[in-house]
Amino acid sequence: MRRVDKPLLSLGGMILNNQAGTPEQLLIKKKPAWLRAKVPGGPGYERLKGIMNEHKLHTVCEEAGCPNMGECWARGVATIMILGDTCTRACGFCNVKTGRPNVLDKDEPRRVADSLALMGLKHVVITSVNRDELKDGGAGIWAETIVRTREACPTMSIEVLIPDFEGNWPALQMVIDAGPHIINHNLETVRRMYPAVRPSAKFDRSIELLRRVKEQGGVAKTGIMVGIGEKDEEVLAMLDEVQEGTRGSRDQGIKRTKELGDKGSGDLGIKGNGTPSSLDLSIPQSLDPISSCDILTIGQYLQPTRNHLPIDRWVTPEQFAMFKSEGLRRGFKVVESGPLVRSSYHADHQADELTDIGLLR
Repeated sequence: MRRVDKPLLSLGGMILNNQAGTPEQLLIKKKPAWLRAKVPGGPGYERLKGIMNEHKLHTVCEEAGCPNMGECWARGVATIMILGDTCTRACGFCNVKTGRPNVLDKDEPRRVADSLALMGLKHVVITSVNRDELKDGGAGIWAETIVRTREACPTMSIEVLIPDFEGNWPALQMVIDAGPHIINHNLETVRRMYPAVRPSAKFDRSIELLRRVKEQGGVAKTGIMVGIGEKDEEVLAMLDEVQEGTRGSRDQGIKRTKELGDKGSGDLGIKGNGTPSSLDLSIPQSLDPISSCDILTIGQYLQPTRNHLPIDRWVTPEQFAMFKSEGLRRGFKVVESGPLVRSSYHADHQADELTDIGLLR
């Protein structure tokens, strides 16, 4: 077991309620009209909800009360979380429980794949807590979950929303080699806000993670929250930093794409569940492997509790439209920018547009 270092900056007694002392109680601002979400409903939503209730399955969508749950479920899109429910970090915006996690569940990849096969999704987003106490940060479980899920659900696109593995690049490589269709790692905020928002993370380390994904021909995605203390000009500067910092060379992209074309999930040494050998499980390919970061999501920060970072401002729909225009102009292929946008918003459309999953659907 690895020692989990304390964050450089402690927010205890000011915002977070995970430490001793009486936290400062911060009032949650009243939401403007444009942040009102639709009530979930419709045949697609009811079908998926029925399956999940019958088999006692759970999603992040429900637990986090995502405002887009009804729309996503109706299209066959859902988000699940692996590696437990306890995170080794204490980010200023996140409501996930923090502390020392339970013992690693090595049977989780099989159970996740079986559950997803029952759900019959078009697209899944798999995310996790940080497991900094593990030598590989949980990358082994990540890789096996991806491979088993691809075998169990060959026509479903897989997006992974991964942690930074503390800059353990061999661990990241395990995830890349497992072959998800989209690799997402959220920057969450602009560089200046990292000490308060992501005290255990590093802005440049996250940029390097995205660069390594693009260098190897993958589809890279990132996202941020706004309204947490940043300024518009800082958001625009961040867009430039992401594009410049993740741009790989043309020769590297072409070489890696050719290498991955002949590589299958068997190379990982992970046993599958009896999928016929005729099924093509080669590594999914980006349709433009030599570009910089492909996808960007920008949404309004919403304070989970009074003990988390306060909302600094309500960003207007017009400002979100400006961010989208500027993101596309700077080179992102897809920009989802709006008050209610979250990481998984329209994720299935992104997979259809930027990967080769359509060949298997």
